[in-house]
Amino acid sequence: MLFDTHAHYDDARFDDDRDALLSAMPENNVGLILNPGCDVPSSRKAVSYAQKYPFMYAAVGIHPENIGADWEQALSLLRDLAQNEPKVRAIGEIGLDYYWEKDERARARQQVVFRRQMELAETLHLPVIVHDRDAHSDCLAITRQFPAVTGVYHCYAGSVEMARELLQLGYYLSFTGVITFKNARKAVEVVRATPLDRLMIETDAPYMAPEPFRGRRNSSLYVHRMAEAIAQIKGLPVEEVERVTTENGKRLFRIES
Repeated sequence: MLFDTHAHYDDARFDDDRDALLSAMPENNVGLILNPGCDVPSSRKAVSYAQKYPFMYAAVGIHPENIGADWEQALSLLRDLAQNEPKVRAIGEIGLDYYWEKDERARARQQVVFRRQMELAETLHLPVIVHDRDAHSDCLAITRQFPAVTGVYHCYAGSVEMARELLQLGYYLSFTGVITFKNARKAVEVVRATPLDRLMIETDAPYMAPEPFRGRRNSSLYVHRMAEAIAQIKGLPVEEVERVTTENGKRLFRIES
């Protein structure tokens, strides 16, 4: 059984066939899916899917690209969701994204919102799902400030050295279709250096479709490709990678069934 630990089914690209697609997951060996929110509307949708499908769970959060002027009010609403909905299992997707944002004041605001959501996770005893794009140093610095919080760095793109520190802090590392790309040398090195019991797999659907599906709309139906890639990198049976990465996700997000 596979666990897609990060997929955005609230995206409009699923509007035409969302129910049919999700209903087909169990028969395609996808036993669990976690849908993180990026703002209040997407977080509410994630919760609604978790309520409808027994195999789905939700996270709620403000993505660094979705920080609005009313972010403090949004954070209050997300706190209520996290406290009152039992299938919310993490605060996320949160973090820093400097790829598009070059303004130092806007970057500083991202850091403030990231810290506030780390505080929320600490208060609610929930793990976090961290987005780190071109912000490795600042992400790691803020993560260090919250030693009581653990979680996963999703679509991990940092160095082996940063990965080792995150592992010491109790974090998991999750990988998307990038590890199936021919030029994914750094990600492959990190997978080699990371113990299997600290790895998770994800699609980040509808983005980041793996080979040989690159360029298509991604979905959890392709999450097996990440398990296959990790198995090849580590020289392990695919079934072992499927089993352990699923157990890792269940452990982090406290899913018993």
